[in-house]
Amino acid sequence: MQPPGHRDEEAVRRFIEHFALTFSDMGVPRMPSRVLAALLVAEDTGMTAAQISERLGASPAAVSGAVRYLIHVGMAVREPAPGSRRDLYKAAESRTYTAMIRSGIYTRFADVVHEGVVAVGDETSQAGARLAELRDFFLFVQEEMSAAADRWEKMRQERHGG
Repeated sequence: MQPPGHRDEEAVRRFIEHFALTFSDMGVPRMPSRVLAALLVAEDTGMTAAQISERLGASPAAVSGAVRYLIHVGMAVREPAPGSRRDLYKAAESRTYTAMIRSGIYTRFADVVHEGVVAVGDETSQAGARLAELRDFFLFVQEEMSAAADRWEKMRQERHGG
């Protein structure tokens, strides 16, 4: 058993791979999952692509594609490294996730699915009923996730003072 506060690099490596496997089971590509895990366990405020590549034993091209994906989906951010021409990559803060929820992402899914309802005629056919239920589910999820995001932000502010 390790003393409190001791960083076990082998356990960190296992965590990165377990995290990546779990996220890939949820549909997130494996390399972006590995990169996100590496960013989450980084002690520094960010990592360069070269540091990520070295940490994961991955090619620079694979890391480049993975960080582009993570930035695109809002799970990572890119910032200039002070005093360098390189960029630093960081895992997005929870505020980024809550902003993504508040942006109405599930409502947008519901709107797209509603197009399907209209395309098949209406909700009276079997296909229309399936699509309408999926649309209603996304609307329900949007409402619930927005409320959860509000509760999370309130709890976060109480814990951290902002």
